[in-house]
Amino acid sequence: MKEYVPRSGELFVVSGPSGAGKGTICRRLMEDPEEDQLMLSVSATTRAPREGEVDGVNYYFLSREEFEKRIENEEFLEYAEVYGNLYGTPLQPVLDTLAQGKDVLLEIDTQGAAKVKGTYPEGIFLFILPPSMRVLRQRLEGRGTDTQEVIERRLANTKAEVEEIGMYDYYVLNDDLEEAVATAKSILRAERTRVEKYALDLIRKFEEEE
Repeated sequence: MKEYVPRSGELFVVSGPSGAGKGTICRRLMEDPEEDQLMLSVSATTRAPREGEVDGVNYYFLSREEFEKRIENEEFLEYAEVYGNLYGTPLQPVLDTLAQGKDVLLEIDTQGAAKVKGTYPEGIFLFILPPSMRVLRQRLEGRGTDTQEVIERRLANTKAEVEEIGMYDYYVLNDDLEEAVATAKSILRAERTRVEKYALDLIRKFEEEE
């Protein structure tokens, strides 16, 4: 038998166009009492907080100067500039959580996901797909958080984002929210029971019950 290596956590990377519902799905996953081993990675950004957002909970809100300093110090798993603002995933909190055997949920755009896939290919990548461009427009306009100019820019970028779906392991169609959340949950659970990853962990636990 191979040497036993304790289970490390899984990194679940969730992406999708703005307005696809990835934030809502991630929030529902985090609210599930059965997902007590799932930790949400908090991203850093240079954009201004929206109404109701809390520093350290929704994002770490940094000045551009501080963000660029952290880039120089290689403190990000990935980072990108989106719509004039910088976004990044602090590296050390992710590594620490995975080392503890806990799973990390990372919600980022396709640019960031591509960088994570290059540096951490062991991650599991999920793409949240809206049912149509028409529905996506309705959702973006219904949020009331962006100007019409920003909405049009987001819609223009959506096609390019959807064309990146091939680098993901799974897609979740968010036509019905409850069904989309259930699909995402089933993906997480399936990945945690893969024999090729966790057979030794399972055997160790089984033998400890003698």
